[in-house]
Amino acid sequence: MQTIAPRFGRSRSGAPRFAAPGLGRLLLLATVLIGALFATAAPASAHAALTGSDPKQGAVVDKAPERVSLTFSEKVAMSDGSVRVLDPAGKRADTGRTSDLGNHTYGVTLKPGLPDGTFTVAYQVVSADSHPVAGAFTFSIGAPSKTKAALPDQEVGGGLVGALYDTARYISYAGFVLVVGGAAFVLACWQRGAGARPVQRLITSGWIALTAATLALLLLRAPYTGSGKLADAFDMGELGQVLQSKSGAALVSRLLLLAAAALFIAVLFGAYVKRDEESTATDREDSDEAAAAEAAAASAASAASAASKKDLTFGLAIGGTVVAIGLAATWAMAEHASTGIQAGLAMPVDVLHLLAVAAWLGGLATLLVALYRTPDIEAAAVSRFSRLAFGSVIALVATGLYQSWRQVGSWSALTGTSYGQLLLVKVGLVVVLVGIAWISRRWTGRILGSAGGMAPEAAAATVVEQRIRAEEPVTVPAAADSEADTGQGTEGVGQSTEGTGQSTEGVGKEGTGKPADTRRAAQLARQQAAMATAREKRIRDADPHRTGLRRSVLAEAGVAVVLLAVTTILTTTEPGRTEEEAAQSGAAASAPKEAGPLTLKIPFDTAGTDGKGTVQLDLDPGRTGSNDLHVYVKRPNGSAFDIPEVKVSFTLKEKDVGPLPVSPDHITTGHWSASGVQIPMAGKWKIAVTVRTSDIDQVTVNKYAQIG
Repeated sequence: MQTIAPRFGRSRSGAPRFAAPGLGRLLLLATVLIGALFATAAPASAHAALTGSDPKQGAVVDKAPERVSLTFSEKVAMSDGSVRVLDPAGKRADTGRTSDLGNHTYGVTLKPGLPDGTFTVAYQVVSADSHPVAGAFTFSIGAPSKTKAALPDQEVGGGLVGALYDTARYISYAGFVLVVGGAAFVLACWQRGAGARPVQRLITSGWIALTAATLALLLLRAPYTGSGKLADAFDMGELGQVLQSKSGAALVSRLLLLAAAALFIAVLFGAYVKRDEESTATDREDSDEAAAAEAAAASAASAASAASKKDLTFGLAIGGTVVAIGLAATWAMAEHASTGIQAGLAMPVDVLHLLAVAAWLGGLATLLVALYRTPDIEAAAVSRFSRLAFGSVIALVATGLYQSWRQVGSWSALTGTSYGQLLLVKVGLVVVLVGIAWISRRWTGRILGSAGGMAPEAAAATVVEQRIRAEEPVTVPAAADSEADTGQGTEGVGQSTEGTGQSTEGVGKEGTGKPADTRRAAQLARQQAAMATAREKRIRDADPHRTGLRRSVLAEAGVAVVLLAVTTILTTTEPGRTEEEAAQSGAAASAPKEAGPLTLKIPFDTAGTDGKGTVQLDLDPGRTGSNDLHVYVKRPNGSAFDIPEVKVSFTLKEKDVGPLPVSPDHITTGHWSASGVQIPMAGKWKIAVTVRTSDIDQVTVNKYAQIG
């Protein structure tokens, strides 16, 4: 934030003075800026996360379901083909048709006659905040098996298309800041800046950048949320689908508003500047008129011109505000603020947030250009911007704290998630910005102190004028002088040091004696322009305090650029609140380990002759419902151990279930088996195995295992 501007008043003696802010205001400003840490974050909301599915991740079902359903944390946009189900051979097992089942649940119908084995479900959808979300999980029919299903390695929204899309997002934010903030600076702080070419170029460049970035986002939207192939950016069919989406409608609306913004800029830099020049010309005529009647008429014309300019300023302010609000709404209504809790409140808060950012950073950029490229910005303009920037930061705090609550939600999310860690990075950037702003205020105070109450530019111009008068007049080159009348060229050039009007007079004098020498006139014009440029530069560089001020403002702008980059990254980062909720619900983006048979090895010792060995239990598929149980008994040397009896029981103490006895049948030496072993519910089961190695030697060994 640029809060370096002086406040002007008068001392008791009547001399202008610089009123530095008190310590309390500085502390308040520091507190406000630290609070702005959360204000420059993207509006609070949540990326969609998978919270459930049917069949569940890793589940094993007896028969093929009719469809696969997925439940997300918020509403998502999907089309046919957004959910794919692949069989163990990697072939499509779904019909390709998706349906909305309600309550953020979506389903895809499966083909009939599916084989047993492990199936892979891959999904790629667009969350309500416009960000693509993708993931995959597996389930099995009958029993788990190996699968040949191959998923793309590239993360959705990544690769070259993702990089281009993120770059366009950054440029669009920067363009918005320059257009809105620059125009606000001109209308509210420095109206004469509308005629300054550097300021005009800055605002126009911002409009061009925002327009070009919006077009790029519109074209890249389809590959960004879909295939990831750059060639699809020019697929008219895909573009048509984008235009029907919420994000596409927002981008088209932004382009229409940019057309209105172009008209606003044309009036600001055309009719507005012309009206300002007419007002100045009328004032100049007043000083030259001798007749009282003519002076009164000129005064009335000046008043009418001033009133007309005031009306135009009011109209531009109203129209510009409407366009700026509309542009900000294209972000608020299509991205983070449009979804999540309290969306109806979050969207207008987000609009206010974006406008405050633009007024702050855009005004800072315009001030920087004015300090470096124009010699005549008034100190009063800097003072007005100081008040504007301070008000913008107040708005950022109010909106940012609310947004951070929606987005992060807890201190653990602030420190334990990527989003929260990025916010902590912004803390450091804001602290640095506070320090640089304090240095800038010090430079401003020194400028006013050394200028005796004059504006910095006026003081510097006075120094330059004194130096110019002390120097020798500049003479034209000898080649030009030989072609001119004696004394005329020197007189014309000598007068050119005093101003544009006098150098023109010198040229006119030469022309009264004979036809004008076009070569000499062109040379004098070039010399005059070069001297005027040099004079402006010397005015800018005459005061070392002004140089220090320019450098400190440049440093502020550099930190602001980094701050804007971090904000852009935050808009594509999953919010901490969502990340924690997804973790708590057990939803993970990556596929879990495949479910398989449960295998336990338990050593035993009956304390009798030949009473030691190991019993191995295989429970297949190791889930709730019906299972096959195989028991293998081996001697310590690994050979099969044929014993008189083996019994197994299952107990779930926490649910007071069991023991559920199982008496497996003897199949062959050291091998027993039982079919249809029912596990009624998932949990940590106690598995007890009773081994009898003789008529009197018997032992029961226990082991706990998670089943289901």
